[in-house]
Amino acid sequence: MASRPELKVDDEPGFIRFFRSLPTEDKDTVRIFDRGDYYTAHGDDAAFIARSVYKTTSVLRQLGREPGLPSVTLSVTVFRNFLREALFRLSKRVEIFENTGRNNWKATKQASPGNLQDIEDELGGQIESAPIILAVKVSAKASEARNVGVCFADASVRELGVTEFLDNDVYSNFESLLIQLGVRECLITADGSRKDAELAKLRSIADNCGCAIAERPAGDFSNRDIEQDLSRLLRDERAVTTLPQTDLKLAMSSAAALIKYLGVMSDSSNFGQYQLYQHDLSQYMKLDAAALKALNLMPGPKDGSKNMSLYGLLNHCKTPVGSRLLAQWLKQPLMDITEIERRQQLVEAFVNDTELRQTMQEDHLRYIPDLYRLAKKFQRKLANLEDVIRAYQVAIRVPGFLGVLEGVMDEAYKDPLDVEYTNKLREYSDAMGKLQEMVETTVDLDALENHEFVIKPDFDDSLKVIRKKLDSLRYAMEKEHSRVGSDLNQDTDKKLFLENHKTHGWCFRLTRTEAGCIRGKKAYQEISTQKNGVFFTTTALAEMRREFDQYSDKYNRTQSGLVNEVVTVAASYCPVLEKLAAVFAHLDVIVSLAHVSVHAPTAYVRPTMHPRGEGNCVLKEARHPCIEMQDDVSFITNDVTLTRSASEFTIITGPNMGGKSTYIRQIGVIALMAQIGCFVPCAEAELCLFDCILARVGASDSQLKGVSTFMAEMLETANILKSATRESLIIIDELGRGTSTYDGFGLAWAISEHIVKEIGAFALFATHFHELTALTDTYPQVQNLHVVAHISGSEEPDSGSGSGGGREVTLLYKVEPGISDQSFGIHVAELVRFPTKVVNMAKRKADELEDFSGKHERDLVQATPEQVQEGQRLLKEMLVQWREEVEKGGLGKEEQVRKMKELVMGNQALLANPFFQTVKAL
Repeated sequence: MASRPELKVDDEPGFIRFFRSLPTEDKDTVRIFDRGDYYTAHGDDAAFIARSVYKTTSVLRQLGREPGLPSVTLSVTVFRNFLREALFRLSKRVEIFENTGRNNWKATKQASPGNLQDIEDELGGQIESAPIILAVKVSAKASEARNVGVCFADASVRELGVTEFLDNDVYSNFESLLIQLGVRECLITADGSRKDAELAKLRSIADNCGCAIAERPAGDFSNRDIEQDLSRLLRDERAVTTLPQTDLKLAMSSAAALIKYLGVMSDSSNFGQYQLYQHDLSQYMKLDAAALKALNLMPGPKDGSKNMSLYGLLNHCKTPVGSRLLAQWLKQPLMDITEIERRQQLVEAFVNDTELRQTMQEDHLRYIPDLYRLAKKFQRKLANLEDVIRAYQVAIRVPGFLGVLEGVMDEAYKDPLDVEYTNKLREYSDAMGKLQEMVETTVDLDALENHEFVIKPDFDDSLKVIRKKLDSLRYAMEKEHSRVGSDLNQDTDKKLFLENHKTHGWCFRLTRTEAGCIRGKKAYQEISTQKNGVFFTTTALAEMRREFDQYSDKYNRTQSGLVNEVVTVAASYCPVLEKLAAVFAHLDVIVSLAHVSVHAPTAYVRPTMHPRGEGNCVLKEARHPCIEMQDDVSFITNDVTLTRSASEFTIITGPNMGGKSTYIRQIGVIALMAQIGCFVPCAEAELCLFDCILARVGASDSQLKGVSTFMAEMLETANILKSATRESLIIIDELGRGTSTYDGFGLAWAISEHIVKEIGAFALFATHFHELTALTDTYPQVQNLHVVAHISGSEEPDSGSGSGGGREVTLLYKVEPGISDQSFGIHVAELVRFPTKVVNMAKRKADELEDFSGKHERDLVQATPEQVQEGQRLLKEMLVQWREEVEKGGLGKEEQVRKMKELVMGNQALLANPFFQTVKAL
């Protein structure tokens, strides 16, 4: 790559000795060396970066003599892109080393998917969701029910959550918790023997949920000092001994490991800042990893359009805190009907009032920065005057929010809006008033136009003198700007600019198309060429720039004491900033949900919710929210009726690509949208509360992990059977395809019967096992639906070179009662233009198999036992007679066949017998 920095190391042998003396790291940790204006990596890490970033090993350079140390360089931009890729996509840990002396390098920053504190600036705020990190410990008892204790944290908001719960042998509750919290990294006890089956299960589940796994020594999970540590960390020291959470021994062991891993105790700014709360697993709908994929909840790495995931579709948030909260809500659908209806009412307020919604999005929310990140900078004492200004700008915007909310006249929505937003914002606005007053008194707000963050010169006589000199220099620079514009005949408003460049300081910039006018002229010195133009200077401007920089430094030194004072005072407003962040995030998500509900191809509706354990699921003209947004899609709507005792278990049959998968998945998506408080894509909707959505859809091979398609399918199904309750929603898209037809059908039947008889959950089962539809004969709560396909033309194969078949299959994507006895797999082969000969052979073989095993077996069943017995007697008599005549006449082969036909055709009783008709057909 052209922009890749050149590798320069002053003392190569010394650095190589240092690098090779470092302890061996695990394969998931990458070491990066900060060399000022670029970065390097060495050894195996260099090879990894060459493959993953540059996609070629030709970028590797050897440092030192043979065999040398493989090395690679990264520009600042490439390094930041690599950080995001390594942490968010590849689940790696990163250590950044800085040189503290002559080849004395020290790891000054460490980051992992769940701990981004040290590198938040390098990531530039581009954090998709809150980086949750979790530690887990399991009781050693080998019983059916495992006791699981966890502690988790989002370091950006200084909270520790703990919970303990019983789990089954497939750890379905633990999997649900990982998904509910959106965990990015999981700490597990190191298993030296690698034979602990329970730890292996936890590792596998964490891996399946996209978590990075960090193994920690068993000693880290000791809870000996945890009460003492918590008493220093928590805001209310007295609460530690009275907290019920401290009785959760396994969770406290996990807390000890997490606190040690994050290094929380080594940073005194954390003391007295943390809160501890207990997480209730049952307050949210449970989702497993399979459901997450089946419902396309979060964006996948290969998603082309943002509308391909539910998060992408619903995320019209204007603030980073709003986007993160939406991701959290999608993984934590509510189980409390009162809270669901409260959210629905707020969404309805913004759906019905277009002006309120648009004003909130375009005029207010879009200007709110990442307040959690801002508060964190103040807490870690990394904030500067620019951050104070950011907090000030939020403070002066709060009255604007209040004005819009107070203008709502509709009584039906005024109270809910007041409770959730207006009253809180009024309280926080009053608190932020003092910050606003302090900033306006002390900070030079006029200087913001030049992107300068300085204290007002009135505060100090020496500041006044320096400010006067700076203003004089600015005036002189403007005059030089005008002079150069006249000399070069360039418009100083549109073509020639005077700018304060972050690297070059004050200089001129010409657009690249006009840059030729300075070439060859000694009076103008080029500095650099970039995308936005050519930067250059003059002798006079360079002199003024040096003087300006000297006075600016002097101003900053003189004002530094005042700046520290202002920043310290602003830092005391962190609790208010965090509360404001929570209100803005909630408001942003609600407005975003309202925006999507209104702007869908057909507007969404507010669903009616039934209390837990009651009611049915009835959807009129339901649609899949993501698919209807795809280009060139005219979505065919379908009704859904899941009622107790009549249609609890629904079997859907029909052609490949006919819409079975879309139909069953859209029900899960609609149920989830309703339980986060969103409107749903239907004409009318009533829904019961589901305690979990469990899915088994299209398992792909996990051969790298030693798991076949069929094994993955069975693992997912085992999880369903062990986790589902009567209040669950089960979605099964094909089952038993990874083994023989008979085994697969047997399993599908047994699993279906178990769900119907033992669990009683609402379930949707899409299948090509048409025999499964016979369940309705035994169980009245089973209903059969099929996807309609219109068939026209002849069934005969076309022997020409055309499409390969005479019949036309038109998929109507309409779901109707009844069964389909055809799958149209060969039709799909025709659609993708299989060779004609292959299609024709497939049709012939399919017909042969159907004749052999299907059609005539049904004929055989139609004969009664008495008819079979009578048919066998008549056939035996006819064969005895035939043998006697063959032996007596000494007949040849052709005559034997002719004699057989004569005897059969002359025996009317035998010809009329149903059993004989079946034998003749075979």
